[in-house]
Amino acid sequence: MSLALATLLYEWRRYMAAVVALAFSGLLVLAQVGMFVGIGKGFTAQIDRARADVMVLGPGAKALFGGPSGLPRRMIPLVYSHPEVVQVAPLDGSGGRFQNILSPEQQAKEEARAKKGGKSKGKGGGSSRKSEFVNVTVIDAIPGYVTVPTDYTQSMLEALRRPYAVAVDETALKRLGVKKGDRALYNGKTITIAVVTHGYPNIIQPTLVMSRDTLRMLGEADTGQRVGPLMVEIRDPARAEIVAAQLNKKADGKFRAWTRQELADANSGAMLDDQIIGIMLGFSAFLGLLIGVAITWQTLRGAIMANIKEFASLRALGVSMGDLRNIVMELSFWVGIVGVLAAGLLTWLVTLLASAGGVPMYFPPTLVIVVAVFLVIIAMLSGFLSLGILKNSQPADLLR
Repeated sequence: MSLALATLLYEWRRYMAAVVALAFSGLLVLAQVGMFVGIGKGFTAQIDRARADVMVLGPGAKALFGGPSGLPRRMIPLVYSHPEVVQVAPLDGSGGRFQNILSPEQQAKEEARAKKGGKSKGKGGGSSRKSEFVNVTVIDAIPGYVTVPTDYTQSMLEALRRPYAVAVDETALKRLGVKKGDRALYNGKTITIAVVTHGYPNIIQPTLVMSRDTLRMLGEADTGQRVGPLMVEIRDPARAEIVAAQLNKKADGKFRAWTRQELADANSGAMLDDQIIGIMLGFSAFLGLLIGVAITWQTLRGAIMANIKEFASLRALGVSMGDLRNIVMELSFWVGIVGVLAAGLLTWLVTLLASAGGVPMYFPPTLVIVVAVFLVIIAMLSGFLSLGILKNSQPADLLR
C-alpha cells in the first residue's frame, strides 16, 4: 500500500470535507442530467419497450420529439416491400381534457364541503374533482403486435380490447383522481380505467394508453394522408442496423430509418441539447467546479499543514521535494476516487427517492464517466494548488 493511500485511510477524518464536497458537486450535475434525460425516457417508454426493431421517421427528424417525425402514408408499402420486414404500424396519438367522475360517496362529500365552506375548494385544496390535459398514445391490442410493449400481459391486452378502455400509469392515478375500474371523461366522452401500468411515469402530463379501435371510436384517429412515425418489426432483430441502412437507401431521402437504440440515444441527446437545459447543466457544472475546487483545496491544504512535521521528517530522511509533491498528487487522486464513489452512493439514494415520488431518472453511461473524470480532475487540481504548502516542510523545524 502506498504512503498516500495509507495516509488517507488512517486520517480519513481530515479529508472527509473534501470527499463530501466532491460528492455533492457530482450529485449537483448527475441529478439534473438524470432528471432531464429521465423525463425524456418517460415520454418514450412505450416505444423503448415495444417490439419494434426499426423506427421510421420523417427525413428532417433528428429525434422522436425533435422536428417533424411524421411521413406520408404512402411510405408504408415501401417499408413493407423489404423482404425482412414482418410488421409495420404507425404510431398514433392524441390529447385532450380529462375529468374524473365522482362516485356517489365522493359527490356527497363534495356537496357537504360546498355547503359548509360556501364553495368547493379548488385544485390542490382538497377537492375530489380533477381536470387535467392528458396525452394519448395508441397500441394495437393484439398479442405480439409491434406496437405492444413487451411488459404488457395477455390480461392487460384483453382489458384494453374493450371499447373505451384505457390504461394509466400508477404515478398518475392520484393526479387524475381515479383508480382501476373508475369511469372518467375524456373530451366529454366516457372512458374506463381498465389497466394500471407500472414504469411509465410522465411528470409533465399524464398519459392515457388505449387501443387503436378506441381512439377511432372517440373520433380522434389519424386517417389523413400523413401518419406518425412507423414502428417496424423484422425477422432477425440482430440485423436491425443492416435493415435500417437498406431502408434508408431505398427511401432515397423520403424518410429515415433508425434502429431502436439509435433513436433512444438521439432522444436523450435532444433533451440535453435543449438550450435551456444546456444552460442549466453548464451552470451546474461551473458551480460544482467552484465549490469542489474551493473546499477540496482548503481541506487538502489544511491536512498537509497538519502533517507538515511528517513531511519534514521525510525530507530529513532524504526524500526529495519532487517525491513529496508526487505523494500529495497521489493523495489528491485517491480523494477524487473516494469522492466519485460517494457521489455514486448519493445519486443512488436520490434516485430511490425520485422513484418513490414518480420522478423518472436515467443516467447515460457516457455522461456518468464524464462526471467521474470531472470530479477526479477537481481533486487533482486542488492538490496541485496545495503543493505550495510543502515549502514549509523544513527539516530544521524538527529541532524547535
